[in-house]
Amino acid sequence: MTLELLHEPKMADLTSLGIGGTARALAKVRDEAALDQLALFHERESAGLIAIGEGSNMLASDGKLNLAFVHVDLAKKIKPEISGLTVRVSADTRLPGLLAFLIRNGLSGMEGLAGIPGSVGGSIAMNAGSYGTDIAASLKRVRLWTPDKGLFWKNADEMSFGYRHFSPKTNEFTLIWEAEFLLKSSTESEVKNKVQEVFSKKKSTQPVLEKTAGCVFKNPEGFSAGKILDEAGFKGKTLGGMAFSEVHANFLVNKGQGTGTEALELINMATQAVLNKSGVILETEVIILQ
Repeated sequence: MTLELLHEPKMADLTSLGIGGTARALAKVRDEAALDQLALFHERESAGLIAIGEGSNMLASDGKLNLAFVHVDLAKKIKPEISGLTVRVSADTRLPGLLAFLIRNGLSGMEGLAGIPGSVGGSIAMNAGSYGTDIAASLKRVRLWTPDKGLFWKNADEMSFGYRHFSPKTNEFTLIWEAEFLLKSSTESEVKNKVQEVFSKKKSTQPVLEKTAGCVFKNPEGFSAGKILDEAGFKGKTLGGMAFSEVHANFLVNKGQGTGTEALELINMATQAVLNKSGVILETEVIILQ
């Protein structure tokens, strides 16, 4: 069994935005047998313990964070398995890799997730989505791990999903281990064309090739967060090494030497400016770790 433990890992290495200080500890689960050791790690680090995927929707503040993380990173990668129209995939599979697999096998239903860089587990944990669809729409069931119950399957309709929201309804620390998706039969070319269409659209309207944490704010009901940020003058707004994207105002970009302090100050400035101009209270979509 292998549970790799790291002391004070750098948050810049754990998140796609590439900023922040250090955490208390990181436990990398390298195989299923390591889950027994993870239960002991949970006993020691249960306060402020967070499961992390690719860190693609997280913003870490500077300094020492009183947080510990669990990351599934299997030493021996498991390929997706197909049974009829159901695809079973491990939590550490990257979403772009899963989409490539679905293209090769002509399975449709998740094309709208093209351009999202996270892992399958992380994408389920935040119910990732775009252009009116989300990962919950194709989810059949999830295999979860908790310290008390170990590994067990739970059907999608037994859990709670909403706009960038997921609750496994377990009432304890929960790790996503693997998942099954129910897709529709199509052809390789049709699925590929849809994926390319979505990715091209995102590439022309979002900074998909830069260091970001995805959308900073949720879209308020009846509003586009990007539009009201633009109207408040925050498109391209820069502070030190951080900036709101010039392509899409709802994305924070690390220009190379950004810090958590600069990112949080920009978010506070934008929140207040939008409230003053539009009377709208913005709610962050990105998970802020501090």
